[in-house]
Amino acid sequence: MGHRLSKIYTRTGDSGTTGLGDGNRVEKDHDLVEAYGTVDELNSVVGMILAHDIPKVVRDCLVSVQHDLFDLGGELCMPGHNLIDSDYVTRLEQALDKFNEPLPSLKEFILPGGGHAASACHLARTVCRRAERRVWTAARDLDINAETPKYLNRLSDLLFVIARVLARHETGQEVLWQRKS
Repeated sequence: MGHRLSKIYTRTGDSGTTGLGDGNRVEKDHDLVEAYGTVDELNSVVGMILAHDIPKVVRDCLVSVQHDLFDLGGELCMPGHNLIDSDYVTRLEQALDKFNEPLPSLKEFILPGGGHAASACHLARTVCRRAERRVWTAARDLDINAETPKYLNRLSDLLFVIARVLARHETGQEVLWQRKS
């Protein structure tokens, strides 16, 4: 494969537009750009989780998620190009079941926290939910692959469960919401 980026700056975006993967130019705040930009942000936050000492099984899962998110962002920047299929969603559901099975049932809400990696995972979860909202916004006017928002929906659930796993790994406990009496 040749060099993908031989020059980092192109100056083509200086007027407030950016190029989609299909060559079309759109405003930088176009719904698709907002969607794939938020997916890119999510991928970066997942990278923050991976910068911590986490269990190998969690690391392997999140590295796979990063590759999926790159596919998903690529799909969003190339209208009409579908990469995400039901197998991606099924893989997340299987991981969700595996990580959730040994955890105790929830009786209270969990506050974001429980350690550095767990906190980063909660941040990733909230960015994932925003990415899903941005995809739904784009879907109002554009033809978006139906599996894409499903993937993000399952991923936010998986990130919640992984945050619980990481809190136990880092501090032995989760931070539970205390209802004021």
